Amino acid sequence: MLSTSEERYLKAIYKISQKKGNPVSTNDLADELSTSAASVTDMIKKLFEKKLVEYQRYQGTLLTNDGGRIATILVRKHRLWESFLVEKLGYGWDEVHELAEQLEHIQSETLVDRLEEFLDFPRFDPHGDPIPDRSGRFTLRAQQPMFSMNIAEKGEVVGVAIHDSQFLGFLGEMKIEIGTKFEVLDKFDYDGSMRLQIEENQPTLISPVIAKNIYVKKI
Repeated sequence: MLSTSEERYLKAIYKISQKKGNPVSTNDLADELSTSAASVTDMIKKLFEKKLVEYQRYQGTLLTNDGGRIATILVRKHRLWESFLVEKLGYGWDEVHELAEQLEHIQSETLVDRLEEFLDFPRFDPHGDPIPDRSGRFTLRAQQPMFSMNIAEKGEVVGVAIHDSQFLGFLGEMKIEIGTKFEVLDKFDYDGSMRLQIEENQPTLISPVIAKNIYVKKI
């Protein structure tokens, strides 16, 4: 049995490696978990002793096969619980991350399998992230940052890079969610801002920071 803290570290290593590749730096882990580099180093030593990570000083951390398996299970549970909270209990996509962080540490595999079946085997969570199946496989799709879209191109929102409640709440105010369709009306050279026609709403100005953290597919 691992502690909740140990599980959080394994999942954080998994998430960072998916975004930035391997190995994962101590500073990136400290930023992800809002802790000190010294605390990260102490935990990595514990996980290394349990053969869940490989670590070389100044080079970073990798998950072993066992560590990767555990991290994938945690990600699977987290995303299934987020889907349940949004689809069945009516939570907003900006409300579920903290709750799923708590629920993901439930150990019952049977419960998770039944949860997946109850949800009709979803492939993506409410933020557009792929949900691993029982074997750890997940669905990949063609997607790109909204920022890379050009004038007159049309797209559909399929995911977000940030799950922070303030970011998601801000998107909600702009009527942007998973499945939202849009057309790029203009893109300004000065700072990269984009003017979008979002479905039937009034044209909306999107900052480059926002556009770089929304994933879309062309339509």
